[in-house]
Amino acid sequence: MLPTPPRTLTIAGSDSGGGAGIQADLKTFAALGCFGMSAITAITAQNTLGVTGVHAIPAEMVAAQIDAVASDIGVDAAKTGMLGTAAIVEAVAGAVDRHGIRKLVVDPVMISTSGATLSDDATSQAMVKLLFPRAMLVTPNLPEASYLLGRRITRRAEMEAAAADLLALGCKAVLLKGGHLEDDGPGSLGLDDLLMLADGTVRVYTHPRVDTPNLHGTGCTLAAAIAAQLARGDALPDAVAAALDFVAQAIRSGARLRLGDGNGPLNHSFAPRALG
Repeated sequence: MLPTPPRTLTIAGSDSGGGAGIQADLKTFAALGCFGMSAITAITAQNTLGVTGVHAIPAEMVAAQIDAVASDIGVDAAKTGMLGTAAIVEAVAGAVDRHGIRKLVVDPVMISTSGATLSDDATSQAMVKLLFPRAMLVTPNLPEASYLLGRRITRRAEMEAAAADLLALGCKAVLLKGGHLEDDGPGSLGLDDLLMLADGTVRVYTHPRVDTPNLHGTGCTLAAAIAAQLARGDALPDAVAAALDFVAQAIRSGARLRLGDGNGPLNHSFAPRALG
């Protein structure tokens, strides 16, 4: 019998500029040795300078895409990105249940790296109610965590309490991303990301900051890389560690490239082989 590669599904919006969303996710899956599939939730017209148009896909079509690939090819792990409407969130939750997708990484795309709001209140509330409890991991950035908790989170010292409060919303595990930290905390060697598991276990991952404008799609890439490592069989803390290393290398490599006149993408193809 022929072997089956790790099968990964992204449920997210399309980025015509290729730096984020579905396009970044599929590049990441391929770089990490997985077979990538997609369910597109929205079509966007965008480039490195910004988004000029968004067209949401009907919720029933999103569900149909998931049903098509999961019923035939199968899904070892999945991640969600931009979902767009509460109806799409409901459709995704139903499909996750129908197909028994247990390794689900939810990137709660609510606020972009630049600070733009990407999700209305109804969609965000539906995500918390329906997807957080179904997720193996939720990966908010600090502005998203601040929105969810109703208080500003900007410092390293505030991250652990924030992660615990996010767990109380129904998450099984939270990776609180530190890219928006105003300081890195006393004695920190760089950028801190904090993982908190359901039992309160905390693990902090530190990477040096890279001075580059080419950070478009960082959150999408990280969630996709975690899903890929979970599909490959990694335990969650190891999957997060490997994914953060992949993103750090993609950022460093992307800093040496120029694409467009604005915030450029990472270099997902820096490595010709999957990471261990």
